[in-house]
Amino acid sequence: MRRLLSLFCAALCTAGTTLVAAPGAQADVTPWFARSVGNAAQVISVVGVGGSDAKMDVYQRSATGWQPVAAGIPAHVGSAGMAQQAKSGHPATPMGVFTLPYAFGTAPNPGGGLQYVQIGPDHWWDGDDNSPTFNTMQVCKKEQCAFNTAESENLQIPQYKHAVVMGVNTARTPGDGAAFFFHTTDGGPTAGCVAIDDAKLVQIIQWLRPGAVMAIAQ
Repeated sequence: MRRLLSLFCAALCTAGTTLVAAPGAQADVTPWFARSVGNAAQVISVVGVGGSDAKMDVYQRSATGWQPVAAGIPAHVGSAGMAQQAKSGHPATPMGVFTLPYAFGTAPNPGGGLQYVQIGPDHWWDGDDNSPTFNTMQVCKKEQCAFNTAESENLQIPQYKHAVVMGVNTARTPGDGAAFFFHTTDGGPTAGCVAIDDAKLVQIIQWLRPGAVMAIAQ
């Protein structure tokens, strides 16, 4: 298996742009999340290794089974580690299986199968529990926003050079958390998101297609 993963890494470094399963790869793994992701064909696995550190593995499902595409990617999670459920104001990364509906970033679209929104100074993520647009992206001048910007997040920051929205609290229930993303790391813990090196994140974004999910466990 170690030799197989080394070959995957070599292929990625050569391609430089996308994650691609090696032709003829053996479907000899049964990932921990296999029974939890429904029909998803692309899964990003995030498993905590202690504190705010985690290990990320990337898998693709073919007709013969699951194939590892990349493995052992260092990742950062919330400063409070992981939690069973998201909670507003608690900097822990929720565990579970989450959709990856679209990507965004301050940088131009790197390509891939997901919708991409290039953001600027007027892009916000509404974190106001009392707002009808809670836990959604909004575009407005700060002084004109209809929600409380003090409880929300302006998205034009270095950590969002590239990011993918995580489908946490899709019911938009007040108190159950907002603004969970898979984004560029600044080298430290997050406020509940999952973060990795930007170059590797770009490769993953270019590989992702609609229907992909992120599976998170401790």
